[in-house]
Amino acid sequence: MSTATQAVGHRGRGRTRTAEVAQQHRPRTAKRTLLHVFLIVMSLSWVFPLAWAVFNSLRDYNYTSQHGYVSFGGFTLKNYANAWKQGDFGRHFWNSVIITVPSVLVTLILASAVAFVVSRYSFKLNIVLLGLFTAANLLPQQALLVPLFKLYNSIEVPFWFSESGTLYNSYWSVIITHIAFQTGFCAFVLSNYMKTLPTELTEAAIVDGAGVLRQYWQIIMPLCRPPLAALATLEVTWIYNDFFWAVAFMSEGDKYPVTSSLQNLRGQFFTDYNLLSAGSVMAALPTLIVFFVLQKQFVSGLTLGATKG
Repeated sequence: MSTATQAVGHRGRGRTRTAEVAQQHRPRTAKRTLLHVFLIVMSLSWVFPLAWAVFNSLRDYNYTSQHGYVSFGGFTLKNYANAWKQGDFGRHFWNSVIITVPSVLVTLILASAVAFVVSRYSFKLNIVLLGLFTAANLLPQQALLVPLFKLYNSIEVPFWFSESGTLYNSYWSVIITHIAFQTGFCAFVLSNYMKTLPTELTEAAIVDGAGVLRQYWQIIMPLCRPPLAALATLEVTWIYNDFFWAVAFMSEGDKYPVTSSLQNLRGQFFTDYNLLSAGSVMAALPTLIVFFVLQKQFVSGLTLGATKG
């Protein structure tokens, strides 16, 4: 019997090696060649603007104005120091942190709570509740600009909460707006993922005497790390790069996020594009760092549900 088993095992391994060799030596058809060419072209088209910005940020303006941008030489690091000082990046980076961090954290907490209720409990208004939260993503932001502007100007708050005495011209107006617009999308994504989790997990927790809060925080949330990481990466990118709501709801330039620093690098009569490239690279660094730190979780979160079995 052992001899027969070994023979079967050898035949199985032989078939596997044969299939691998056949796949490696499979002739490349014209369709596959065109697909590879298309992917290479698309990759280069996405990488080229960033590479071009980094390349020009390391070059002196006088050199490029004399020899043109399609040249090689005039490398310097002064553009980064000048852009940091002229654009007041330190202040505006901190403003972006004040706006982005609480917006992302509160959005994910609220969205996960909504997704938990919608996915783990069955009631008549289940779908209606989820649709209510996602409705904010169906309207253009510009359509709500005037109503929100009047609302924030009419809500009075203590001066220690806002220097203007209202929600207008404060970080809170921008934070609240981001939370309101982003919660629906995150709730929709998380609810779809939570529905794939076995109901036996919460049923066993109920038998053990776990309450709703404990089911949510200690059982479901640890299993949602991949989608939470993917959503955190997306939300940090979207909120960090936003400049529309800051301009609409804040009148003081000192409170603007880092995206406003790029405007400070534009001259009245001419623009030093090398200096502007350096500022753009510095403004993009935080989102790149977040992506590379959460890259593994981000990719796994995007591929959830892609395969079954």
